[in-house]
Amino acid sequence: MATVLVIGSGIAGLVAAIHASERHDVVVVTKDVLGQSNTRYAQGGIAGVMFDDDRVEDHIRDTLLAGAGLCDEDAVRVLCTEGPARIRELIDFGVSFDRDGADFAKGLEAAHSYPRVLHAGGDATGAAIETALVTTLAARAVPVLEHTFLRDLLVDHGAVHGALLQSTERGVFTIEADHVILATGGLGQLYPYTTNPSVATGDGAAAALRAGAVLADVEFVQFHPTALTLPGSFLVSEAVRGEGAVLRDAAGRRFMVGLHPDAELAPRDVVARGIAEAMAAQGGRPVTLDATSLGAERLAARFPGIDEQIRASGVDWSTTPVEVAPAAHYWMGGIATDLDGRTSVPGLFAVGEVARTGVHGANRLASNSLLEGAVFAARAVAAIDAERGGAQDHRPVLPPHTERIDLAPSGGQSDSAPSTITPFSREALHTVMWAHAGLVRDASGLRAAKQTLDGWARSTASSASAAESTRAAEDANLLLLARSVVAAALHRTESRGAHARDDFPLIDAAQAQPVAVSSAPVPHPTLPEDHPLVNGTVLAPC
Repeated sequence: MATVLVIGSGIAGLVAAIHASERHDVVVVTKDVLGQSNTRYAQGGIAGVMFDDDRVEDHIRDTLLAGAGLCDEDAVRVLCTEGPARIRELIDFGVSFDRDGADFAKGLEAAHSYPRVLHAGGDATGAAIETALVTTLAARAVPVLEHTFLRDLLVDHGAVHGALLQSTERGVFTIEADHVILATGGLGQLYPYTTNPSVATGDGAAAALRAGAVLADVEFVQFHPTALTLPGSFLVSEAVRGEGAVLRDAAGRRFMVGLHPDAELAPRDVVARGIAEAMAAQGGRPVTLDATSLGAERLAARFPGIDEQIRASGVDWSTTPVEVAPAAHYWMGGIATDLDGRTSVPGLFAVGEVARTGVHGANRLASNSLLEGAVFAARAVAAIDAERGGAQDHRPVLPPHTERIDLAPSGGQSDSAPSTITPFSREALHTVMWAHAGLVRDASGLRAAKQTLDGWARSTASSASAAESTRAAEDANLLLLARSVVAAALHRTESRGAHARDDFPLIDAAQAQPVAVSSAPVPHPTLPEDHPLVNGTVLAPC
């Protein structure tokens, strides 16, 4: 029996905790309340081969095509082959997917050759999954620490053995564990317009980078094409377009028809950039999503949550198209792992959006994210079980031909000329990232971003401390990851999937390999024993 610390409570974290609780002592840490995660906001559904006339090979092919030549085919095969069993497990946990008579209702989303997407509550799939998993975990009596922030990982002799945490109730404290599973989600809050909740500040990835772990594919940030142009960037699921809604410019023209054979159901990066081009041509005004052909009854029945949200804004979308624009949605990159969630640091696993398993490549296929979380969470726990039994079957986290970038220490010298920059703030960071590392990039903008980010890193390094506020620690994490994204985006001199460069508009076959980012390990902050924030050490049960 091992002690396992799971950090994060979306589908990946909860599946990992449920599986681990069968054989190990487990503690779950979550930044907000249990169940507050990107998973809860997932509308479209979960993809998997659950129908007799669908094929695993077709799901594999669709995933590889969407990944634009950068997927790890072995990881994709694991995802699509093991996915159906994980979906059936979710059903056993209590997820009630929508039915069409006796069969599951089929949903079609972009870049799928078959309508294999299962949904629940119409457009509330993530919430249904989250609720079922939280209920299952509660029945296992697994200890859960809510409102607890990951400050850093505990590293000794190159291996992770726990985490430094902070909460309003306990102050700063540690939990020691044989294995730490990071399931902390992505970095959507790196951008001003995002479909992600406020907790998505990249804490797990930043902590792993400071602990010496390797990140990869960090330049690939997926922008969802259709977020409502309202505060909060509320997502309008791709499934709406799958049901027949179309995109129109200010003149009422279906502009995607001329840009891709699949029009509105082209891969997300294609649709997002098509919208951006249309918006630029009309002075920055949003485009519209026209779902009027579906009718009020069908919209309310198939998309009850979206229907309610749009109508609450004062629009009847059954008669009037709604304004939409792209927003940061999903991070294809993350902590590099093998097929079992192992990272490059012993003792540390990563699953879900925080992990770079290789299944998404340069652009994630719609509704593969929930599937990835469930599949690789289960595999990570199985790997822990095998290690406890003496089995060793480690695979490198990245292929040997990976390109590598080492980030300079935040307090070190920059290769950029010194300049006067605006003071650091999250809002200023948003402005830089949206302008220079958003939907479309170029060398000039990325170099300007790098100079600003490096300057901020130098100016804020001396003020960082273990006693800083959670908001300040989140900002430090976002800044570290922003530097990683920009460095990798500068290095990748091509356009591939979600990474588009005006100055290198074509795919370069010679660059069909991951770009890895690493940094010299940073010792976690220490506090004197009599510091007012220190409230003892909490050890996972042995």
